[in-house]
Amino acid sequence: MSHNPEIYTELERAKAARAAGNEGRARVCARRAAGMAARSFLTRHEARRFEPSQGGIRSASVYDALQTLAMFPGLAPDLKQAAVYLTMRVSREFHLPTEIDLIDEAHKLIGGLK
Repeated sequence: MSHNPEIYTELERAKAARAAGNEGRARVCARRAAGMAARSFLTRHEARRFEPSQGGIRSASVYDALQTLAMFPGLAPDLKQAAVYLTMRVSREFHLPTEIDLIDEAHKLIGGLK
């Protein structure tokens, strides 16, 4: 699937933020990139059941797109899991479980959406 160049720009921003030691910004950029891809996927594959009145995407936000994608019928389980990880809240100390890398999860999700 050909993705919007903005998605790849956000992924590069995520990598740059991590390299600069700003993990919070890296997470935000990774989520934004994955959410843009999710929103694009849902727009192309959207059925009536995903309209807001049917409990689908509630808004144009990338976060809502990721939440909707996590419940999308027929989507591969690993892509659904990536969407779940990308919408996971951080702890009070602003951390995620160490085994979760949102940049990797964003890459997996973006690469897997067709």
